[in-house]
Amino acid sequence: MSEHTDSTALYPAADVAAWRAAGYWNDDTFATFLREAAARFGDNEAVVGHDLHGVNHRLSYRELSTAADATARRLRALGITRGDFVVVQLPNTTEFLPTIFALFHLGARPVFALPAHRAAELRHFLASTNAAAWIAPGSHNGFDYRDLAREVLPALPNPVQVIIAGPDPAEFASLGGDPVADLPAPAPVAPEELAFLQVSGGSTGIPKLIPRTHADYLYSVRESARICQLSTATRMLVVLPVSHNFTMSSPGVLGVLWAGGTVILTEDPTPTSVFHLIDAEKVTMTAAVPPLAMTWLALRPRIDAHLDTLEVLQVGGAKFPAEAARKVTPVLGCRLQQVFGMAEGLVNYTRADDPEDVVTGTQGRPISPADEILILDDEGHPVPEGESGHLLTRGPYTIRSYFNGADPGAFTDDGFYRTGDIVRRLPTGHLIVEGRDKDHINRGGEKISAEEVENHLIAHPDIIDAALVAIPDDYLGERSCAWIISDTPPTATEIREFLTRRGLAAYKLPDRFEFESSFPLTGVGKISRKALRRRLAATLTTDTSKDD
Repeated sequence: MSEHTDSTALYPAADVAAWRAAGYWNDDTFATFLREAAARFGDNEAVVGHDLHGVNHRLSYRELSTAADATARRLRALGITRGDFVVVQLPNTTEFLPTIFALFHLGARPVFALPAHRAAELRHFLASTNAAAWIAPGSHNGFDYRDLAREVLPALPNPVQVIIAGPDPAEFASLGGDPVADLPAPAPVAPEELAFLQVSGGSTGIPKLIPRTHADYLYSVRESARICQLSTATRMLVVLPVSHNFTMSSPGVLGVLWAGGTVILTEDPTPTSVFHLIDAEKVTMTAAVPPLAMTWLALRPRIDAHLDTLEVLQVGGAKFPAEAARKVTPVLGCRLQQVFGMAEGLVNYTRADDPEDVVTGTQGRPISPADEILILDDEGHPVPEGESGHLLTRGPYTIRSYFNGADPGAFTDDGFYRTGDIVRRLPTGHLIVEGRDKDHINRGGEKISAEEVENHLIAHPDIIDAALVAIPDDYLGERSCAWIISDTPPTATEIREFLTRRGLAAYKLPDRFEFESSFPLTGVGKISRKALRRRLAATLTTDTSKDD
């Protein structure tokens, strides 16, 4: 079991005491979250969506709680117990919520993988947590997770039980088997204990795991629900991956369930599907990353669907261009709320009473009075108000270290998290995101570590060296370009096939390739990414995917 078991490892005791005294932290835990919601909201509709068998469900709070209890009995019969890490890799189907609440009931700790993660990421998640189990679909959207398990399991240092949700478990255990065991009482977890692990894009070549406690995360959920004005009348359409931090807690599915609203799950983000679901399900809010939101805006005039019930479109995950932000209300007829946050903690929202120019031109302000914000220059000195600098933050729901102490340089000695974002702050406290200071690429809200992709590229036998840089893109915000040094250059198709075989997620595959005999260097001998970006800008054409 990890050293990170409670707040004594994750947060200073004096800060915990202060946050409790201020009412930010309380005794709520995820072990009893759903049962308490069922007691409050009973027959209210909790979740609507399809399961992995393709069957549509409408579950009340009481029925969702019953489904979670049945799943908990099944998992307990399979040997899952308090303290176990369990990697959960499920799509936007109705199995997701009963599964995670079943794990919370047992005191187990979900590790929230995304459906797009592949062998490279899964090996890391399973090995670094010494996970007891991995829950995934059998085959979904053309990808066979059973084959992924067969590839990953032999390379792990310890055995991992694979549990298949949905049909055709093959040689693996089935999540849908008979729940033969008696249901134990909810695990007696403390609010300050580690509740689960989320995944960061990371800058060190492998994803980092983010430890969140019951107390810190539930504070963020409650405050987000309040700021976003959620109620029993809220009907939230979930289009982005449900296990993503934005979708889970900003205010996300957890905020909606805390407030007694309805979660409507879909896996189809296309405008036709989304607009017809908004019409049919009387959706009041939904959330998108900027490229998706811009697609919805562009195609809205062509789709015959009523959006009268839609009150709020949240946009986050990457900076939303102000020109697009100004179109939301006239085109969709709803209010825009910008969201800027990170799985490590800090969350910012524009508010319902913010002036229009603030809503369209900023990424919001922090949710908590206790959120501390530093904006520093390259030498670590505070910048004058209104000037751009590196964003550092500390507060009652922002982590002080990664799981197992990974990447200690991401934190200052006094506990501030170096976010990697370049921002400037208005006198109102609202932040405007200007870019990134690390070798990260934000491709439509998906964070890509340049070092991770470069390490895979250099493993190719015909590639001598590689550097990955961002390409500005009006649709995705950024795309990626791989600069390659090779005596016998492989084709772009061959490189992408090689990276796919190595288990790299599809969104991390380079969009463009450039081949060079040498790279420009900085004064200390490092690859100059700024020079590569300038060189790319000089040669870039309208083709953003230069292949063979």
